[in-house]
This record gives sequence, structure tokens and C-alpha cells, in this order.
Amino acid sequence: MTGNCAVVSKHPRIPTCTYRLQFNHWFTFAAAREIVAYLNELGVSDVYASPYFQASPESLHGYDIADHNKLNTAVGSRADYDAWVAQLQAHGMGQVLDFVPNHVGIADDRNAWWMDVLENGLSSQYAPYFDIEWQPLKTDLRNKVLLPILGDQYGRVLERGELQVRFEEGTFYVLYGKRKLPIAPGTYRHILEVALENLAEYKDDDFYGELQSVLTALEYLPKRTETDPKRIAERAREKEIIKRRLERRCAQAPQVQQAIEKALAQINGNPGDPRSFDKLDELLNAQSYRLAFWRVAAEEINYRRFFDVNDLAAIRVELPKVFDAIHRLVLELVSTGAVTGLRIDHPDGLYLPREYFVKLQQRSAKALGIGLPRDGRAIYMVAEKILTGSETLRKEWPVHGTTGYDFANQLTQLLVESSAETAITKTFHRFIGHSVPFGHLLYAKKLLVMRLALANDVDVLGNLLDRLSERNRWYRDFTLEALSRAVRETIACFPVYRTYVEPGQPVREEDQQIVERAIAAAKRRNPAMEESIFNFLRDVLLLRSPQDLDAAGRAAHAQFVLKFQQATGPVMAKGLEDTLFYIYNRLPALNEVGGEPQHFGLSVEVFHERNLDRQRDWPATLLATSTHDTKRSEDVRARMVAISEIPELWRRSLQRWGTANHRWKRIVNDLEAPDANEQYLLYQTLLGTWPMQANGEPEPVPAPDYIERIQAYMAKALKEAKINTSWIQPNEEWDAAMHDFVARILDSSPRNKFLPIFLPAAKEIIRLGAINSLTQTLLKLTSPGVPDIYQGTEIWDYSLVDPDNRRPLDYDVRREMLKSMLSATPAELMQTWPDGRIKLFLTKHLLQLRRGHADLFERGEYLPLHTSGTFAESCVSFVRRLDDNWIAVIAPRLSSRIGFPPIGEAWQDTAIQVPETLVLEKAHDLFTCRPVSGRDRQEKLAKVLAVLPFAVITNL
Repeated sequence: MTGNCAVVSKHPRIPTCTYRLQFNHWFTFAAAREIVAYLNELGVSDVYASPYFQASPESLHGYDIADHNKLNTAVGSRADYDAWVAQLQAHGMGQVLDFVPNHVGIADDRNAWWMDVLENGLSSQYAPYFDIEWQPLKTDLRNKVLLPILGDQYGRVLERGELQVRFEEGTFYVLYGKRKLPIAPGTYRHILEVALENLAEYKDDDFYGELQSVLTALEYLPKRTETDPKRIAERAREKEIIKRRLERRCAQAPQVQQAIEKALAQINGNPGDPRSFDKLDELLNAQSYRLAFWRVAAEEINYRRFFDVNDLAAIRVELPKVFDAIHRLVLELVSTGAVTGLRIDHPDGLYLPREYFVKLQQRSAKALGIGLPRDGRAIYMVAEKILTGSETLRKEWPVHGTTGYDFANQLTQLLVESSAETAITKTFHRFIGHSVPFGHLLYAKKLLVMRLALANDVDVLGNLLDRLSERNRWYRDFTLEALSRAVRETIACFPVYRTYVEPGQPVREEDQQIVERAIAAAKRRNPAMEESIFNFLRDVLLLRSPQDLDAAGRAAHAQFVLKFQQATGPVMAKGLEDTLFYIYNRLPALNEVGGEPQHFGLSVEVFHERNLDRQRDWPATLLATSTHDTKRSEDVRARMVAISEIPELWRRSLQRWGTANHRWKRIVNDLEAPDANEQYLLYQTLLGTWPMQANGEPEPVPAPDYIERIQAYMAKALKEAKINTSWIQPNEEWDAAMHDFVARILDSSPRNKFLPIFLPAAKEIIRLGAINSLTQTLLKLTSPGVPDIYQGTEIWDYSLVDPDNRRPLDYDVRREMLKSMLSATPAELMQTWPDGRIKLFLTKHLLQLRRGHADLFERGEYLPLHTSGTFAESCVSFVRRLDDNWIAVIAPRLSSRIGFPPIGEAWQDTAIQVPETLVLEKAHDLFTCRPVSGRDRQEKLAKVLAVLPFAVITNL
């Protein structure tokens, strides 16, 4: 591995800009190495890498890590990795790595821990590593893991012969498709006894006696329910000896191999003969896992997952041995300087997030060979934390901030024409035929998620709370059902993703307020329920326990509180992000991770306040506009939010489109498909993504691949909404109706009346969206914090939710665009704005400025500027200043008021006030190099924005 160099001499290294790379089999370490020079020329200081530890080879995201201590072979070898890191360091660039401590991928046999648990059950040395309920209420699942991987009901899959036992190198396993499942050695007797019968004629041969000896050894193998460490170690040792004996005997005596193969043919059964599968059924029932249909497992699944993803099993990183095991390689990479920063995925899933961050910073300091700084932050670290409402990042966490969803949503809200809220809301409700109360809908969808996808997670909490109530005579009369309902109702009313109460620590005021608020809301929604049940739950969540609790009681209390806190986040995410955000389509540009679409717009004053807060509290937090998780890219959002600026055109257009396309609907289950709300989302999505020509006009006819992308997106959107179809219960007729509807309305034939009446609105939105996008980029690159660029979005990018935003990128095109900019004037780039070079031009100039003046952006004060004149509300302006160095940022908003492009005299008398504290000597426009005098301490936008619709004035 490449050694330390100048790039990591300062700790922590704070990036001036990060650039997200999505590693997968399309984009490898070798490919990443090829673009380092391009990123350096663009002005990027640090690459922000998606997880690249061993995952499924087909994974496009890397979050299904099977082994934290191996690089993903689909992404490249260690030599490939080292060569990429060497190239980064040669250009003085760092690397922020996306690290996943909450869960592991269990979809294939690359995960040795999970395979060992399936093989050995409770007696696996890795059983404690996973959050498995080995003693669930359902007795048939005691000491078993429910494994919901089947594509149909178990009996059907079994009797179709899709489950087959195989034998290789002394080991038996079950093959289901491409998936291998281990067979517990103690149950090998089900097969070997049949094989022994097949060897009856060889009773006098040595190999017959050896096979009998193997069977005897299996009987003495420690049981799979053994939890004594010495017996677990003995089992682990002895079972491998038995496998080796079996392999050796098969190699030495072909008759044994043949007898085993014959036994397998008998056990594996014959389709069409149900009774022939009895022995296989018996063998499978003897395992430490129970195979189940993936669609019906939510109520009984007994291992904690990442949200409701069955192939992502949560791990108990709070255990020292688990922490040590998964951080070995990443800390090695930190120690050598290959990794200079960490992005921690889904900290809300952790048992004790603060404790985790503290420990990781301590280990990072040790890996770097430095003392832990006073603020506890040895390495640059950001947390993927979703903030809701007035919630702020916990200051006791030794991190540098969040991954930037909060900023992305503030920026989008800033671009909303708030005065159009009533008009847009009326249009939405009239088109779909009913009103959509956001708060009630969120409550209902969270309950739906707890009933369908996360039922067992909540049932576990109900059981734990019931056991707690039994410990106190005041509460033992509460029934299990009542307590479980109280838990569900409280989670459904939770206003944030989670609280952070820690046993043994005082409950913080913000946590107390959140719990009190949720309990009060649950009481209001359930007036028929006994109030004391909710009071009991409230007191438990706030650690108000009776003083006479013994150690076991205190431990049970702590366990409930911590597991409750782990459960609220997934329910919020699934209910809000993955359900409601596909239903509440008033203005889907606001339906973003961490977004609050029930609010309509953010004033310039409040935007400045948020920036001032960020500069004071989290000056190195990430600022994002697109991420791998956003529902739509920044440029799609920039277009869609512009709908708020043209409410009347939007209303009239919708009416015409609905009428023109009504003939393409189908009747499914006595309802019109697609329904009005689905159409409403579709039309906004088309406006947000519609391809444009070189002259900025919308393409008259969409290409086939575009139509396929929209069909794929709408298929996902409908299933996430869970109204007319879903992943668990797909309505194939409804899905087909939407698929065909998209194809029909985007058909280029003269019969199609939609396209001619759609294109005028698309043209208006394309132009407004371009200005919005330039403003987003400018504000992201100059506001307090560290800007993050999602791969490829340095030019126009109209991607939708994953996997659409993970398509391969053409960096040759981007290199050529960067090169061609050198010979083009700013005016020429603005005239040719549809090619995307204007966004690249803006990005490059500001990134290079940031890299050359890092202190100004990291420590410089933030001063909002006063704007006056006709279009004062259409301008966002502020100063960043450090000593005598400064920049003044001027960005447009609500540009439909001004015209396209919003430059020159269109701004009329609008002006910014230049503070007396700014030294105007050498002041000039960063992009046009035009000198700025600031006469009378006022600068008219008609002059400042004479060439480009944005400006950065500076004395640097």
C-alpha cells in the first residue's frame, strides 16, 4: 500500500470539495484512476467513494457488503486500488470513504459469518454478531433463523424440485438457483444413513466401517444450541475434521462417492411425486434456518435488517469484537493515508451512535499515530443523518456534519414561489379529485409499514415492553395487545427519525420533548385507549424506572429503549421516503430525502439564517444537491420546482393533457388506470427529465431509451406508493396499464395529440430549470460547508432515483467539454447553455477558487447582502470574508418574473448594497474579469449581470 505523503500531513484534512464516485463492475478502480487528472483540473480536492469492500458482484451500490476486510473483486484488485490511490496522492487529493457499520449483505456465500450462523445456529461463533431473536413467540422458529428467500410458497418450491442437495469436498449444501445454503453437519446423517444402506454389499470393507465411524462422530458433535464458548470451539473444530474425513474417504473409495450421489438422487425427489420430497423436507426442517416465501415473511422474520431488505442483515457493531472485526481494513487504509475521511452510513441504525463515533475517532487517531484532538475529531467524518423540522445534529457527536440532505432541501425550498402555494394546491386537489392531508397521511403510511413490512420489528418491541410491565405490579395488568398497540401508535406519531437516549446518562431536553410530543399525539389519535398505557411507555422511554429494579430489570429496560430507538428510523424512512413521497405529489421536487413537502417555500432571510447557523456550528458539513439516494437529480428538481412559478400555465396544461390522454387509460378492477395522482406525478416527471436540443428547445420526439427509463421509473413509483400495486402484492394489470400509458402518450405518430400540447410547457420549464440549476450550483459552492458533487452532475444531468442515477458515465465527453471551455468566452458559453458547459464553467472556476483560498471558505464570516429594487426578492446575495479577502455572491431565483435569461436591463433598478467593510481595490467579477467599482457602495444587477445570470465579485 502507498505510504504517507503530504496529502495527509494535516489532521483532520478538511476537503474543499468532494466528488462522489459510484464503484461497481461498470466503474472500477482502474476507471477511477483514469479520471483523477480530470477531477484535479476541475478543482476537486477529495474523492468521495461509495463502499468498495466485498459485495455481490452485480451490486451497483456496494452497500451489501459481505466482507469488510476484502476489496470488491468486481471493482478491482489490491494492485488496482493502490494504483488509484497513488494517482490521487500524486495530485494532492484525498479520499472520503463511505463506510457501512450497520449491516452486511447475506445474499450469497461470500458472507462467511452468515453462512456459519446458518450452518451452526446458536453454536456459531458469529451468532452474537447478528441481531437475531432466537426465542420468538412462534415455537416453530425457536433456535432457527427465518430465511425469506423463496420466490413462492415453500411447499410449491420444494415439490417443483427447485431445492436440491449437493455434495462437494466433503460438504453438503442446498442449492436454490445460484444461492448456496449450508447444511448442519449434525444433520448429515439424513443423507449418510441412506448412503450406508446403498453400501450394504460392502459391509466387510474398510470404507463401510469408516462411514459408520463418521456417523458416530456426528452423534457426539456438540449441539447447535450450545452456547458455551469451549463447546462452540470444539464443535467448530470437530465438524471440519468430519468433513475432511468424508472428503478423504470419497477420494479413496469411489463406491462411497457413488453411494452418496445415489442417496442424494433419492432425497432430492421427483417433480410430480410429492411423497418423494418427504426426506428432503425432513432434512430442511432439521436445519438452523427455515426457508420461506419472501413476500410473507415480514411478520415472522427474526433477524433485524436494514429497513425491510431481507438480504441486508443488521450487525451488532456495539460489541467490541464486531467493531474490531469490521474495521480492520478501513483503519489500515486510514493509517497509510489511502483514506483521509469517512462518511458513516445510517448511524440511526446503530445501538449507540455517539459511542460508535467516539470509538471510531479514537481508533482513527491510533491508526494515524496521533493524539486524539481536544474536540475528539482525529479524522474528517460526516454522518448520514436525516434532520426533520427544527431538529439539529447532535453537538456531542465527534463528527464534522451531515452528508448534506438538509442543505439540499433548504436550497430547493428557496427556489419555490411561495405565493403560488394556494393555486398549486388547488390544482393538485382538483386534478386528483380529493385533498391529501400530509400529516394524517404520514401517520397512516407509517402504520401501514409497521403492518406490512416491519411487523416483526414492532412485535418484538411489544413483547419486550410486556415483559417490563410484568416486573411491576402497577403495570402488569396491561395486556400484550394494548402495549403493542401503544408502541405502534407512538412510533406512527414520532416527529423525527429517532431519539438518542443513553442508559446511564441524563436524558437530554430535546429527546424528552420528542418523546412527550409523540406520546401526546398518540393519545389524541387514540382517545379510547387507557391513557396510563401511554404514560407507562413514556416513562420507560425516558428512563424513569422504579428504583427497586434489579440488574436484570435495568438491563431489560435499557434493551427496550435502545431497540425502540433503532426501530423508529426505518419506520419513518419507509413510511415517508419510500411511500408518502410517491403519493403526496403536490410538488414532487420537494419530496426528497429529509424533505418536508408539506412546507411550500423558504424565504431568503431564513436561508441566510440557516447558512449562519451552519457556519457557526458545522462549517465543514457536506453540502449536497444530488446523491446516490436522492429521488431525482438536482437538475430534475431544478426544473420541477419551477412549476411553482407558472401555476396558471400548469393548471391549464394539466387539463388539456388529461383530456387528450384519457383514451389511453384502462379499466382495472373497476378503476381507471393509471389514476389521476399517478398521472400527476408522471407529467411532472416528464417536465423534469425531457431531453432538449442544442438550441434549448425540447426534443419533439423522445428516444426509445428515454421512454424505457420513464416506464421503469413509474413502475417503481407505483409500487413504492402501495396504492394500486406494490412490491409484495404486484398488480400486474395495473402495472401493464401504466407501462402502456407511457408508451402511448410518448408515441411519435400523428394520432398522438399529447406531444404538441406538452412541448410549450416543457420549453418554459427547461429554461427556468436551467437558471435554477445554476443558482443551486453557485450557492452550494459558496455557502458555509463542503460542497459535494455527485458523479457526472458537473454538467446537466436528468437522472431519476436509483438505478437510473447509476448508469455508466462518459468522462471522455466531460474532458472534451472542459478543454473546449478554454477557447470560449462567458457570453458564448451562455449562448450555448443547453450543452452544459456553462454549469461546468461555473463549477470549475469556483472549485479552483475554493482550493486556492480554503481558509476563506472554511473560516470566513458570512454576511447577507441587502438587495433593493423591483426584483429584490429574485436575488440571493451574500459575502464570505476573511480579513481583507472576500467574495460577494449574486444568484437569481424566481426568474420567471424577470425573463430568460435574467441578465442585463431585465433587472431594471435592482441593486445590491456593498458593505463599507469590503476593500473594493482590485474588485472584479470572477467569471468575466470585469472590474467592479462599487461606486456609492451600490452595484446594479443590470451591470453586474450583463453577461451571465450569476456573479461572484471578489478582490482575490
